[in-house]
Amino acid sequence: MANMLEVKNIETYYDLVYAIRGASFAVEEGSITAILGNNGAGKSTILKTIMGLIEDQPDKGTIEFEGVQIQHKDTDEIVRKGIAYVPEGREVFEELTVHEHLLMGAYTRKDSSMIKNDIEKVFDYFPVLKERTNQWAGTLSGGEQQMLAIGRALMLRPRLMILDEPSLGLSPLLVKDIFSIIKEINQNGTTILLVEQNANMALSISSTGLILENGRFVMKGKSKDLMEDKDVKEFYLGIKSETSAKGYQRWKRKKAWR
Repeated sequence: MANMLEVKNIETYYDLVYAIRGASFAVEEGSITAILGNNGAGKSTILKTIMGLIEDQPDKGTIEFEGVQIQHKDTDEIVRKGIAYVPEGREVFEELTVHEHLLMGAYTRKDSSMIKNDIEKVFDYFPVLKERTNQWAGTLSGGEQQMLAIGRALMLRPRLMILDEPSLGLSPLLVKDIFSIIKEINQNGTTILLVEQNANMALSISSTGLILENGRFVMKGKSKDLMEDKDVKEFYLGIKSETSAKGYQRWKRKKAWR
């Protein structure tokens, strides 16, 4: 399969301090690609840079979606090209209903006759949302709000869906359910780029994994191979070994790539 998204040597900064330094990666069409890393590594910054949510960034480098450069484009234009974004923290509007949120997700579309059908498809993924159709989003549970945020993104009929920390604040049971649905969405034809701190869950559903440290990628590979890597096991999957902190620093330098 061809690459749907290609990020090439981008640099992004806040207040003259670089948050992303020479980052490059690609997302293959039809795949699930996971970006892993600790808090402050720059994971969300990469997604916001792709979506045009950081003014005048990236400072350097290019971002191509289906062969067309999109860096420095308005977010609305990027969305209209077929990229949906599910932000960290859900960002639902408390005084809008579930139904109003789903209609909002379809704001770029002109095929009004199909919107009703797609709302029903969202309800197939998330039956609880059908029960809450006329309920204000602010009264939903955290898990239901996450479902709504994903459903709102699906209403775009995206070619690529970008999700930022979809497991944040959810119970282990809900996390399992959410990731199962993300995998199903992918199997139904939507390419996924996923940022996630829950490395076990992210690697279990993705085909490719990338590890970000201090704004740089230090490792990439097939997810199944990363899950077997002894350093990844210890420092990201919580499986202890005899590797020392100094050994970890040597590992990062050895694995660093740009």
